Amino acid sequence: MEEIQFFLDEAKEMMEKAMDHVVTELAKIRAGKASPAMLDTVRVEYYGNLTPLNQMASVNSLDARTLVIKPWEKTVIADIEKAILNSDLGVNPQNDGEQIIISIPALTEERRIQLVKQAKHEGEQGKISIRNARHEVLHGIKDLKEEGVSEDDIKKGEEKVQELTDQYGTKIDDLISKKEEDILTV
Repeated sequence: MEEIQFFLDEAKEMMEKAMDHVVTELAKIRAGKASPAMLDTVRVEYYGNLTPLNQMASVNSLDARTLVIKPWEKTVIADIEKAILNSDLGVNPQNDGEQIIISIPALTEERRIQLVKQAKHEGEQGKISIRNARHEVLHGIKDLKEEGVSEDDIKKGEEKVQELTDQYGTKIDDLISKKEEDILTV
């Protein structure tokens, strides 16, 4: 049974990674509120390297619609501003020489619907990853039959993998519904 436990642990780890990825992707989808996580994907040209913004500056939300970026070096303000403009965030940074202020515009109904679709897409991608993990682990468990593991143990292992798959699928559904509610709340 310990051979099967190895595969169950592997399945749980793979599904946890898929879940974490969905959480990360959902954090990037803005719901009309200013969140420092919105800028996690922004990379700034810094001494010839693309550097994550959060490694060059502090990013804080001033209120529900405003982000403030305070670079640790004032010489990179223009580079940060350029990186934000070139990102797909659709925001206009305001540079006052000391810091960058980003005002997050209110979302239109059409944009909210697009963001809900994007969130659902991310959730579906996560579920696909979970199903792929299930498939891979079930294949490994079935191969244990050749090593002399009993059919009952293999069947129990398969059932436990399916339970894990169902649990993580439900968790993703819950995340998506919370995000959808968050996006649609005006």
